Amino acid sequence: MKKIFLLLVLIISFSSCKKDIEKSVTTLKKVKPKPVYRFGYKLDDFVVIQDTIERGESFGAILDRHHVFYPKINQIAGSIKEVFDVRRVRAGKPYTILASKDSVEKAKVFIYKHDKINATIVDFKDSIITVKRHQKPIKTILRTAKGVINSSLSVTMDSLHLSANLTYTIADIYAWTLDFYKLQKGDSFKFMYEERFIDDTIFAGYGDVKSAVFKHKGQDLFAFKYLADSIKGIPEYYDENGNMLRSQFLKSPIKFQYRISSRYNLKRRIAFYGNRIKPHRGTDFAANRGTPILATASGTVTKSERRGGNGNYVKLKHNNTYSTQYLHMKKRKVKKGQYVKQGDVIGWVGMTGNTGGPHVCYRFWKNGKEVDPFKQKLPAAEPLKKSLKPKFLEFMKPLKYQLENKILPVKEPEVIDYIAKK
Repeated sequence: MKKIFLLLVLIISFSSCKKDIEKSVTTLKKVKPKPVYRFGYKLDDFVVIQDTIERGESFGAILDRHHVFYPKINQIAGSIKEVFDVRRVRAGKPYTILASKDSVEKAKVFIYKHDKINATIVDFKDSIITVKRHQKPIKTILRTAKGVINSSLSVTMDSLHLSANLTYTIADIYAWTLDFYKLQKGDSFKFMYEERFIDDTIFAGYGDVKSAVFKHKGQDLFAFKYLADSIKGIPEYYDENGNMLRSQFLKSPIKFQYRISSRYNLKRRIAFYGNRIKPHRGTDFAANRGTPILATASGTVTKSERRGGNGNYVKLKHNNTYSTQYLHMKKRKVKKGQYVKQGDVIGWVGMTGNTGGPHVCYRFWKNGKEVDPFKQKLPAAEPLKKSLKPKFLEFMKPLKYQLENKILPVKEPEVIDYIAKK
C-alpha cells in the first residue's frame, strides 16, 4: 500500500513538471525578437549589404552590380544632384545597400557614409526618389586637461594622449596672443573641451574647446567661447573682460595726435638722391617727440636695439604669419623676449637714425615679406557690445571658476580631468 502511494505521488509530480515545461515553452514561443531599425528602416524587410567603395568604382557601377539598370541610375543621379552629387563618392568610404528580400536582391536604398556620424540616404524603392541626410545620435562629454610646458605645446599635449587636431585648435585660439615658439619652461595651461561618442563607446572626435587659460610669463590669458551675435551665429573667443582674442591690428601705433607723413611706396623717388627710386617699405606716422608708441597687436619682442639708419627700434612677432617693426624711437621701453599685449607702450617717438623729423616708421611683415598694412586683409574683430557684457560676464563666471582649479558639481555632461605628466 505504501509503495502504491509513493508511485501515485511520483506520477502527479511528473505530470505537474511536464505542464510547467510545456507552459514555459509556450511562453518562449510567444516572445518575438524586437525588430532592428537602422537609418529609419526596418532591417528585417531587406537584405542588408555592407561594402566599401573600391578605387575607380562609381555610384553607377555599384547600383548596376545590384541589379539597378542605367536608365534608372541616370534618373536617380539627376533627381538628387542638388543635394548629393554622385560623382563625388570617394574610394575607401563605406556604404550600405538595402536590397529586396527575394531571389533577385535588387537594390532599393543606397546609404553613403561620409564619416562615423553623417550619412546620405538615397531611397529609390518607390516611384518617388528621395534623398536625405542622416546623423547618428551623439553623446558629448566635457573633459578638462592641464599641463606644464617643459619643451613645447605639442610635446606636452602628446603626454596627454590627445590628438594633434586639438593641439592645432588651442594654437588657433591663442594665435593672436601667444607666440608658441617662444613659450617658456614652466608656462602652464588648462582647458575644457568636448569629446563626442556614438553609442556611448565609439569615439567620434572632438567638439568645442569651451574655455581655456594659458599662464605665460606670469600672465593668465583666458579664453571663453561665446556666441555674442545670435543672428550671424559665429561664436568667438573672449578674455575675462570681454575682449576678443582674435583681435585686429590697430590702425596706428600712435593713439591720438599724428599724421601720415609718408606711405608705403616701392616706387618712391627722392630729389636728394638725384630723383632716383628709393623704395619706402614702411608707413611714417609723424608725432611730437615723446609721444607713446603702441604695439599694434599682441606678440613677443624679437629685437630691441639701436642700429644704423633705424635708430632705436623694436620688432614684434605676432604669430607665424605677421611681424611689425617700429623705428626712430627716442627711447625703448621693452626688451628682447618680452611679451606685450596689443596697445601696450613699447617706446616713444624720437628722431634717432636717418630721419628729418620726429616720427615712427611702422613696418609690417607678412610671411617674411614687408607689405603695406593698409592693403592687407587682416583678421577683423568687433568688440563685445556694452549691452552684452553683463550677460557675457554671467556666462563666463562659472567657466572661470572651473579653470581656477575648482570644479563645479555637474551631472551632465560628465567632467573628467587629464593631467599632463611632467
